[in-house]
Amino acid sequence: MENPHEEQQNSLLSRIISNVQKLNDVLEDVNERMDEINQYNEKIGVLSQVWANYSRNVMFNLQSIKKLEDPI
Repeated sequence: MENPHEEQQNSLLSRIISNVQKLNDVLEDVNERMDEINQYNEKIGVLSQVWANYSRNVMFNLQSIKKLEDPI
């Protein structure tokens, strides 16, 4: 005669394992998306630096040729 308590434990353990596998799959997907977002953020950071350098160089050049006008 089989132990009903053992059957119940095996059933619960099986459900837990299944849910953990699903959770693992979802977390892997989230990690992939986070990696994509981090790559985009790096590109935005580089673009921001380029723009800041360009803006600084334009201001320097305008000041050096005395063409910088006062704001309206």
